[in-house]
Amino acid sequence: MSTYEIIFKLTLACILGGLIGLERESLSRPAGFRTYTLVCVGSALAMVVSLDMYFQFYKTVNADPGRIAAQVVSGIGFLGAGTIMKEGATVRGLTTAAGLWGVACIGLAVGAGMYIPAIVTTALILFVLIYFVRFEEHFTGMRLYKGIVIVVTDGPGQVGRIGSLLGDMGVLIKNISLTRVEGDNLLEIELLLSIPSEINIQEVIHNLSMAKDVQKIDRLN
Repeated sequence: MSTYEIIFKLTLACILGGLIGLERESLSRPAGFRTYTLVCVGSALAMVVSLDMYFQFYKTVNADPGRIAAQVVSGIGFLGAGTIMKEGATVRGLTTAAGLWGVACIGLAVGAGMYIPAIVTTALILFVLIYFVRFEEHFTGMRLYKGIVIVVTDGPGQVGRIGSLLGDMGVLIKNISLTRVEGDNLLEIELLLSIPSEINIQEVIHNLSMAKDVQKIDRLN
């Protein structure tokens, strides 16, 4: 394998991993642009090293070209597990963890010289991450539970005001978790909501964003 081919593979892996990482970064997920890029490049390099060692020594030893690369698939699970957090009745980070696993597989494909499958997989993952949210909102509008995180200025009566707004819309709070942000005088409120089928989650978020002292609202995957 020539040096130029190796450089091309690592560069392509950097680009493909970065594209998916940018989408995650735009949503402020635990793993973003740099993490996804590093995972993809590292996976590509693992495959390149695995293949190169095989071609160098296969005539003298019984070498397995997939042995090093195979560890990437299982090893990425430890990194993905670090992005998954269970808080109350909600679990966060599953999509990010799945994305890391997918990016690792893309890196392996690039390292193996399977450029077209790697590019197509990148496009499909981006399509799922960007557009399936809309499909989910359309087809799962009747889903009972939806999670959001609200960041508000810490002060008396904040939770009560949010509860009153949700009650006026007919939205029930099934689970609530409060976390104070040290040094910023902010309170992070994580809610698991039971929303009537006739109300859209975006409408709920919009109404809550108009409340006093609300700084930021994010949906949970």
